[in-house]
Amino acid sequence: MAPDPLPLGSFLPWLDLFGIAVFAATGALAAAGRSQTFVTAAFFGLVTGVGGGTIRDLLIGAPVWWVHHPFVAALCLGVAAIIWVTPQRWWDGRGFDWLDAAGLAAYAVFGAAKALEYGIPPIPAMLMGVLTACAGGIIRDVLAGEPSILMRPELYVTAAALASGLHVALSLAGLPLYAAGILAAAAGFALRAAAIVWKLALPAYRGGR
Repeated sequence: MAPDPLPLGSFLPWLDLFGIAVFAATGALAAAGRSQTFVTAAFFGLVTGVGGGTIRDLLIGAPVWWVHHPFVAALCLGVAAIIWVTPQRWWDGRGFDWLDAAGLAAYAVFGAAKALEYGIPPIPAMLMGVLTACAGGIIRDVLAGEPSILMRPELYVTAAALASGLHVALSLAGLPLYAAGILAAAAGFALRAAAIVWKLALPAYRGGR
């Protein structure tokens, strides 16, 4: 039996919904950019939006939240519809990168917070935050035939790890959930933003050379 969850408060669920909407948009864009049908765009939007959270919930023994929520699936489909009926040039450029960075940080924080709520130890809880933020994008890339974000040196997964790890640390230090969430999400967003602006990346493995 899953433990009785502690209340997440009013702030963190909004982080989750924001992250879901942003990642649903990236999934729909991946399909629309390849001139696929709306059905494909909607499928990509749903899978990308809720993929990470679904895997997290299954691993921590929680009910899969979006299945029981009245409008999460509709949110993903609605975002896909917006992408579908608007010109692609609206979504080109760096503006969407900033939204993606914010969604990444928000989703990582919520994933870590929910894992802690279900009694998951600190390090696995941090990893659940990373999984929440990144697994949907990995599924999207695999379906679209693109190199996975795990195979890129850019600071993406690292930013999710910073946000989720900092939230776990601040929560265990006794900060209120909303304060820990805001600070952790801001830190993860700042690192991802720095990577976008200055092209920061982790060093690649060079073997024996």
